[in-house]
Amino acid sequence: MFMEEMQAPLEALLFVRGEPVTAVQLREILQIDEESLAELLALYAKTLEERGSGLMLHRVAGGFQLVTRPECHVYVQKLAEVQDRKLTTPTLETLSIVAFKQPITKQEIERIRGVRVERALQKLLEMELIEEAGRKPVLGRPILYGTTDVFLKCFGLNALSDLPALPALEEVAEEGDVQIELLAADGEAQIEEEESPEALTEDGAERAGEIDDALHTEENID
Repeated sequence: MFMEEMQAPLEALLFVRGEPVTAVQLREILQIDEESLAELLALYAKTLEERGSGLMLHRVAGGFQLVTRPECHVYVQKLAEVQDRKLTTPTLETLSIVAFKQPITKQEIERIRGVRVERALQKLLEMELIEEAGRKPVLGRPILYGTTDVFLKCFGLNALSDLPALPALEEVAEEGDVQIELLAADGEAQIEEEESPEALTEDGAERAGEIDDALHTEENID
C-alpha cells in the first residue's frame, strides 16, 4: 500500500523536473532507502504500461525521466507543427481588422494599419482563417477578404454577429509612437508610425492577445 501511495509524489517530481532526477535526489526527497526506491520505480513503470499511458519511465544520464512513448512521437510532432503556426502580433492585428471590417481589401487593411500586409494575409490564408470573398466593384476590382468557418470555430462563435462591438474611434487613445488620426470624411483611422511599423495601440495589443488566446484553445486547425 505504501508503494502505491508513493507513486503520485514520484510522478509529480519527475513531471515538474522535466529533466533526469538522480536516485540520490529521489531518495532524499521521498525519504526512502535504495531498495525501496528501486521497488517504487519498477512499480511506477509497470503502472504506466498497464494504464496505456503515453509516457514511460526512462533511465538516462544517471537519473530517471518521464518521456513520451515512441508510438506517440507522430502526435508530438504534430503539436510542434501547430506551435510553429503561431501567429505574430502584426498578423493577429491584421486578422482583427478583417474580422471586424469584412469584406475588406488589402489596400483598405494597409490604410488602417499603416504598413504593408502581404505576408500577414498569406499566413492567414494558409491557416484558412481568412478567404477571398469576391472582388470590390471599383477600378482594378481588388480582392475582398473575409473570415472563414475555421475562424468561427477557433473563437467558439456561431456567427460574425457574435463578435464584440468595437470601441468608438474617439475612445482610442494615442500610445507611444503610434498616432491615430480620425478622418471625418469616411470615419476610418490612419496610423502613422514614427519608429516601429509593428507598433500597436493599447486596444490593438489587447485584441491581439485575445485572438492569440483563442487560437491556442484549438490544438489543431485542419
